[in-house]
Amino acid sequence: MSLIVITSERFAEHMTPPGHPEASERAEVMDVVATEWRARGGEVVAPREASREQLARVHAAEHLRRMAETAGISVSLDPDTYTSPDTYEVALLSAGAAVDAVERVMGGSHTRAFVLSRPPGHHAEHDRAMGFCLYNNVAVAAAHARSLGARRVAIVDYDVHHGNGTQHIFETDPDVLYLSVHQFPYYPGTGAATEIGYGAGAGRTVNVPLEVGATDDDYKLVFEQVVLPVLSQFEPDIVLVSAGFDAHERDPLGGGRVTTAAFAAMTAALRGVAERCCDGRLVVVTEGGYDLRALGDCLRAVIDVLAGEATPPVEWPQAPVASSRGRAAVTQTTAALTQYWKF
Repeated sequence: MSLIVITSERFAEHMTPPGHPEASERAEVMDVVATEWRARGGEVVAPREASREQLARVHAAEHLRRMAETAGISVSLDPDTYTSPDTYEVALLSAGAAVDAVERVMGGSHTRAFVLSRPPGHHAEHDRAMGFCLYNNVAVAAAHARSLGARRVAIVDYDVHHGNGTQHIFETDPDVLYLSVHQFPYYPGTGAATEIGYGAGAGRTVNVPLEVGATDDDYKLVFEQVVLPVLSQFEPDIVLVSAGFDAHERDPLGGGRVTTAAFAAMTAALRGVAERCCDGRLVVVTEGGYDLRALGDCLRAVIDVLAGEATPPVEWPQAPVASSRGRAAVTQTTAALTQYWKF
């Protein structure tokens, strides 16, 4: 099969305080889904830890030092972000899983890889942990893809929260496209349509800010009118996905009304672009998603989309209620970026 799943039972060893949404039970769900995939004959492998060299491509030396000092102890890094005695090693494995996925896809042993990992990564900044995230897993993976010969790397983020860390790490880089569809205004406060990158990277940051309550139809509209056209014009050598499932209608943190079927449609649409632009090279990395049942359902749906040899059809469900949120987001984003992309 052309899909490999990369995960580890050790992801459950990163412990957060009681009641914290980014709980170890999320890793248990990931392990169940990976076991099901293995039972279907699929390949599941454990990751290696990310190396200091790989992390240092996107993180400051001071951040790496501070993280190393948390080894073996429990620390509060900010009001939302904690370590436990095993967290340092687990976070290295989480970043390393994304690196391993990129190596396999860029090396040609697999066409697609799905990383089931925690802690998540897209809020982690160049110089600090933030928002449940310790290292920016997908940013580390993108930089590693560049080191392996990818000229252009695209990152598509459909987590309900804006990936501030990923945006800031690459906002001056013309060779990395960061494209985020997220609830706005919402944590972490970044992600307005007018944030488009700087200098040589102007136009390479594409933010699609959706008001709270966005539906499947809103996501369908912004994918068809912004995400897919920009991604196709960019012509990446590999597509990375920050796959957060917290816009799901069941999620306790997000305010979205997105169904499992819509997450499958998003992923299928991105697979289609990867097939057309870069020989199918696609790496999907988990981010948020805090309702355990919804998380499991979405992980299974994504595996089904990625598993087959043939590109699956993009089947968007129809939302039961009308919404203008997608249209408003498209209008804002296209107005901010009309000089850089054809819409």
